[in-house]
Amino acid sequence: MNIYLKSLYCFLLVTCVGASKMHAQNTPNIIFIFADDMGIGDISSNNGKASTPNLDRLVKEGMQFKDAHTSSSVCTPSRYSVLTGRYNWRTRLANHVFSTPTEAPLIKKDEVTVASFLKDAGYHTACIGKWHLGIGWQSITDYKNKEGQVGNGWNIDYSKPAITPTSNGFDYFFGITASLDMPPYVYIENEYATNIPTVTKAFPRKGAATTDFEAVDCLRDFAEKSVAYIDERAQKDKPFFLYLPLTSPHTPIVPSEKFQGKSSIGNYGDFLMETDWVVGEVLKALDKHGLNENTLVIFSTDNGCSPSAKIPNLIEKGHFPNGNLRGHKADIYEGGHRVPFIVRWPSVVKAGTQTDRLTCLTDFISTCSEIIGRPLDEASGVDGVSFLPTLKDPSIHDREVIVHHSINGSFAIRKGDWKLALCPGSGGWSYPRAGKTPAGMPAVQLFNLSTDLEEQHNLQAKYPEKVKELTKLLQSYVDAGRSTPGKSQQNDRDINIYAEDIAK
Repeated sequence: MNIYLKSLYCFLLVTCVGASKMHAQNTPNIIFIFADDMGIGDISSNNGKASTPNLDRLVKEGMQFKDAHTSSSVCTPSRYSVLTGRYNWRTRLANHVFSTPTEAPLIKKDEVTVASFLKDAGYHTACIGKWHLGIGWQSITDYKNKEGQVGNGWNIDYSKPAITPTSNGFDYFFGITASLDMPPYVYIENEYATNIPTVTKAFPRKGAATTDFEAVDCLRDFAEKSVAYIDERAQKDKPFFLYLPLTSPHTPIVPSEKFQGKSSIGNYGDFLMETDWVVGEVLKALDKHGLNENTLVIFSTDNGCSPSAKIPNLIEKGHFPNGNLRGHKADIYEGGHRVPFIVRWPSVVKAGTQTDRLTCLTDFISTCSEIIGRPLDEASGVDGVSFLPTLKDPSIHDREVIVHHSINGSFAIRKGDWKLALCPGSGGWSYPRAGKTPAGMPAVQLFNLSTDLEEQHNLQAKYPEKVKELTKLLQSYVDAGRSTPGKSQQNDRDINIYAEDIAK
């Protein structure tokens, strides 16, 4: 090789390596913290009565989305939509949540998730916390519970590998099967249980548990694992994605001793404070490694506050967990699915900003796609609209329509200020409860949220053309298998846009 060619080769090599490192540095780390059953009024900067200084810090240093929604008002379906950018009701899960430990994984083996998408783009990916999308355990055929073995989870062969989030694009997983009140009570690391259940425990549901598992320890354990993960990845060149779905403040409401009695509103407030503490541990880890500037941190929740928190008692103490919204977890009303959504990314997002952009958590994967400059395939993220333009300019409101879903399978569609619920009541647990609505109530409900955010005035009789317009639009989204421009896709089942399970 002559001197000229050798010099050119060295120049190109250095340039490529430099460009590679520059790309890695300019590609943000992404952390999505996902609380469980927490309403918009549960943050102290939103007038909550329990102190949440770390969430308040995110609000102060980032952007707060004031009109953000989960795709469903309950857990399993919301989690599916966050990770896939696809409405939950397109899946086999027509209503309710996974409630037994042997439910087959809801995310299909070849389905693109945020994790698999980012992993293919060079990210290291981790999930630490509550999964609740189905763990593919291997069962013991014809198992019969022995004496002392009460509840679910005993028919699982915990010595064998399971299908876990590592099958959906995550390089690392540490967490639990489902909600903290659903057995088995055992930690999973990657594909294996960390221990074999030998005792029955109840939190409060009875089921198989390991001797070392205690519900009160989960937040601490998830925080420690998350900090260790950030510490490790801070030493590497490649960007990382951490999905941190917490178990709180969902039941069992079990604040650790350090937080007991710390709030003025009881155990629920104490648990909110401990939830906030986990956020703080993550932020401190980023501070320590100087990762703040180019790390995108998102905090949100899977649905509104649950009645298990004893909402009337909280309101008596001046704490309104779902703000002034109607309804709560499980409902089609705003209190069921309008949630906190805070984004901090100092290199892009102006501190202390707010936006009224209509936003759905299905938008996450499309936003990641635009951030890294890599398009999704036509079958992925079919119900997501990137909110990156809004992060740069909060006045940009580029999403007009969202479809909502309640625990019993009832639909609503929101377009601009108008919201049409295709059911006579809540579709969930608040009055008028699904399947128990008084005779003579209209079959649908139409609200103008610009003048009636509390959803007190049903305008369906006054605006029949609006009812017709929104019904037709919702049906078109069902028929197309997507709600965004692109090639039509297949739903996983036949879908009826009217209440599918009103008997429950």
